[in-house]
Amino acid sequence: MPASDRKTKAADLLKELAATFVQQEANANPLITVTSVDMSPDLSRAIIFITTIPDGREADALIFLKRNATNLRNYLKKKMRIKIIPHIEFMVDAGEKHRQHMDELVREISDKK
Repeated sequence: MPASDRKTKAADLLKELAATFVQQEANANPLITVTSVDMSPDLSRAIIFITTIPDGREADALIFLKRNATNLRNYLKKKMRIKIIPHIEFMVDAGEKHRQHMDELVREISDKK
């Protein structure tokens, strides 16, 4: 299997499992959504990108995620068939936030017409 396929499969699985973990462990205020995962080529590091509803609660979400990173790693150890669980970092998905803001602006413009 080519390395890129392996990286993509690992990233997709990590995204799905991280989203399930967040859904089970986090309360709904703020609602945390895992938008994507970026893995290093050797699968040793992963950045999990998130957004929150409502906007502006990203700092709270990042605090929760960093506080529960060990629990997430233990959850991944049980669920992923991979030799080494990657070191995980969390970041706010600025691209997704920007897209949502653009959608809002388009909606406002079309409402004014």
